[in-house]
Order: sequence, then structure tokens, then C-alpha cells
Amino acid sequence: MSSSTRSPVAPADASPESESSTPLRAAPRYRRLRRWNAVMAVLHFVQGALMVVFAESIQWPITRTRYEFDVATEALAPTTVQWVEVPLPLLVAGFLFLSAIAHTIVATVRYGAYVRYLERGMNPYRWYEYALSASLMIVVIAMLAGIWDLGTLVALFGLVAVMNLCGLVMERHNELTDRTDWTAYNVGVVAGAIPWVVIAIVLVGSVVAGDGEVPDFVIYIYISIFVFFNLFAINMILQYRETWRWRQYLFGERVYILLSLVAKSALAWQVYFGTLTSPI
Repeated sequence: MSSSTRSPVAPADASPESESSTPLRAAPRYRRLRRWNAVMAVLHFVQGALMVVFAESIQWPITRTRYEFDVATEALAPTTVQWVEVPLPLLVAGFLFLSAIAHTIVATVRYGAYVRYLERGMNPYRWYEYALSASLMIVVIAMLAGIWDLGTLVALFGLVAVMNLCGLVMERHNELTDRTDWTAYNVGVVAGAIPWVVIAIVLVGSVVAGDGEVPDFVIYIYISIFVFFNLFAINMILQYRETWRWRQYLFGERVYILLSLVAKSALAWQVYFGTLTSPI
């Protein structure tokens, strides 16, 4: 929203732990949202468990580069060595379990605080969970594309985490403003775009610079999850521009929850049918 009047929110110093929201916790809209979170927790957990139980045990290498002395040239040269192997099924199950844990927390022990935050037009729990789960998702996609370098994977993880934490800053900062400030959003867009550019460079390089061919399912994963990541960004725009049903913050919250389930499920099962049912 460019210059619209924001809906009333609690004062900046209002604590999410106040008792004034007790009636809100019993409101039908929040009871439905609580059940919705509980269902999402179960769906994420069941899918994660299926990945662990039924997926083939595939170990993927994570490498690092170090200098070694080359006797032939009598000079130091960068050498790539394997650092550790990680089980791909556990990486995939990891982002599903993270979502299951987050949904369980907001539906149980943090439900009261969750409701109070929603009344203020924010949900920090969402952004903390995304900072971990979405970052792990991008690591899985990068490894599928052929990026196994430890430093690069850590950087990609960190950039996606920053992108999501910018969502947290966006909501917290704009609670204090009469007019939406898009600075945090724009910073998040830049941070979130870089990993996709890096992965695209590797995918294109695999085809152009060598004889390799990128598996079709990796291309499908790249395109589909890229679209989903952008749908999250669009959902935030619609919320702040108060477009149609997005005038109600809870509608956008439900969209976030649904997008999270569909995006994580899409990645998990594409990886499962593309790699985890047979060694690659």
C-alpha cells in the first residue's frame, strides 16, 4: 500500500504476553487458525517421517577447497577435497520437520503470543521458521544442481535466512509507521535473488561448458520452487497494499501457511521421485 491508512495496532511497547487478548484466543477465527496450524504440523511431520522411512539412503558429499603444494609446479594450488557426507533423505526431511515443530509451537505453548502478534499485524514465528526451513530448501536445490562446496552452501543458506529475516523487520518496522516503508522488503528481494542466480549459473554451465546434462527433474524443481518463493513475496505485497481479501491480515497468514505446505511438499516429493528412489 502506497499511502493508505494502516489498521490500528497495539502500541510499540505493548507486550505480546499481556492478558488483554484472552478473549481473542477464544474467537472463532483464531480457533480455526489454531486447528489449521495443528493439521499443518501433522501433514509436515508425516511427510518428513515418510522420507526417513522409505527413501533410499543416499550420501552426498560436501567439499571444501584448500591450498596444497603441487610438486610438479612447485607452487601452491587450490585443491577440492571431500569434507563430509550428508544423507539426502535427512536434509529433505529436515525442512519438513522444522515446519512441523513451528506449527506445533504456535498451536500449543505459544498460541497466546501467536494470537497477540497476529492482532498487531505480524508473525515473527513464521519468519524464524522460514529462516531455517527455506534456507535448508535452497541448500538441497543447490546440491541437486551440483553445488557441493561448503562455503558456497553456507553463503546460500545465509542469504535466504537474511531474506526471511527481512520479512520480520518489515513487519516490526511498519508497525510503527503510518505509511508502508518497503526498505526491508527490497533488501530481502536482493538477498533472496542471489542464490537463484548462483544456481542458474551452475545449471547453465553444466550444459554449456561441458558434456553434462541436467536431469529434467532438477529443472522442474528449480522452476517450481522459484515460483513458490516469489508467491510468498507477492503475498506480502498484497497484504501491505490491502488488496481484496488481503485487507484482513489473517487471510494472508492462511495463504502463507498453505504456500509453505505446498512448496515444501513439492520439493520433497520431486526430490524423492527424482533421486531418493534410486541412487544417482
